[in-house]
Amino acid sequence: MDFTKVVQQLESHGYALVPAALASATLGLDLLALDDLRGSWERLPRDQYLRDGGHYRSRRHSCFTWSPGGQLRAVPHRAHWQPTSYNALHGGMQRWFEPIEPGVSAAGAWRQLVSALGELFAKLQAVERWYIEAHQFRIDTTGGIGRPTPEGAHRDGVDFVAVILVARHSVRGGETRVFAAHGSTGVRFTMEEPWSMLLMYDARVIHETTPIQGQGAAGQRDTLVLTYRARGFQEPEAAGR
Repeated sequence: MDFTKVVQQLESHGYALVPAALASATLGLDLLALDDLRGSWERLPRDQYLRDGGHYRSRRHSCFTWSPGGQLRAVPHRAHWQPTSYNALHGGMQRWFEPIEPGVSAAGAWRQLVSALGELFAKLQAVERWYIEAHQFRIDTTGGIGRPTPEGAHRDGVDFVAVILVARHSVRGGETRVFAAHGSTGVRFTMEEPWSMLLMYDARVIHETTPIQGQGAAGQRDTLVLTYRARGFQEPEAAGR
């Protein structure tokens, strides 16, 4: 499955599960350089906005823009916001997370990853500019159970989503489920390989990941989630338009 076949898979099914070696070959990624960034997941602050009362999630969040033929640009730090129609649990409020560390967002491997995905998605949808939100997540089982998607099966209100597994240690569960947004078909699988990625056409599928439990000692699941939207960043002012 080369660059073209990944695009064809997205067009025909609304999603593509891409192993790490294929992602590296398709997107020109340096997996060893990406591995050098994994330590930053050890420094993620706790998510203070969980409405289910849990303390199992840590995260950072930053925003970027990218244009075909142009450069990836960081934008001034901003809140993450979603309408309740897409996130019934945490929608409708501005969530100010600590930004991604400059050493990560300026790294060549990071910029190549985010830009290459923008280029791939631009093959499916002509765009003047992608508005990109990047989320570093750690879900841990210190309190017993960790929930990667406490909001349940959902869409993100964007055009494309990339869920990238960074690491997974001493956990069971965490099955990813992708279903047609307007139908009954779906798939289930567990992402286990670092830098493997699930790419999704957001309007066509809904997705979720089941809770994780520790195996022996407390475990953790680290991911990077990137969203690409053509119509600007989601924000409260735009909700009523």
